[in-house]
Amino acid sequence: MSRLTENSPSVSDAINTRFSCRAFLDKPVAEADVKYIVETAVRAPSGGNLQPWNVHVLQGDARDKLVNLIAEKGQEKPMGEGSEYHIYPPELSEPYNGRRFDIGERMYEIMGVAREDKAARLAWLASNFTFFHAPVGMFFSLDKQMQEGQWSDMGMLIQTMMLLARERGLHTCPQEAWAIWAPTVKEYLGIPDSHIFFCGLALGYADPDASVNGLESPRAPMDEVVTYMGF
Repeated sequence: MSRLTENSPSVSDAINTRFSCRAFLDKPVAEADVKYIVETAVRAPSGGNLQPWNVHVLQGDARDKLVNLIAEKGQEKPMGEGSEYHIYPPELSEPYNGRRFDIGERMYEIMGVAREDKAARLAWLASNFTFFHAPVGMFFSLDKQMQEGQWSDMGMLIQTMMLLARERGLHTCPQEAWAIWAPTVKEYLGIPDSHIFFCGLALGYADPDASVNGLESPRAPMDEVVTYMGF
């Protein structure tokens, strides 16, 4: 279980031990570690040095108040209010749709949640909005004038944060699920209408005993996604 509890001594180790953690310990993260991760990550590259990202970092009461607000609203709207963008393409083709279906089935199987158990699946969806009980939550937004290149820059920032978290023995879960609560999150954080809300990120210490943290996401065969030329 070293991937869950130990610091990563190298970039390659951080990549290989990073996973989407969906169960966190009730253990606070030192403020110095949070600020180190965030303030180092902003060295991530961006085309034209636009640095198109805006980041909100929440813990303590600020985190808890939002979690409670979403829980209250979720009683009437369990599927949220609607995102400002398509989290997945509306007509996702193969092999992408099959990959998405496969990882979902693997996750529910490892947790022992049956396909027909809709109540349990809705409860699991709702757990996203507790940050899976992580003590720190982050949110990412960017100006609506930004285009595909700047969305890519945002992804590099988030990935950099996730790898820096591993360096400190922490884990993360990038959460596009938060996008379905865009209106409430934007109002709570004071994100202007001129910006689009992208996603959340949970940060904390992984629970090594949680079955869901044993999920390993497969990768496509190398020859499906990589072409070497001139080697």
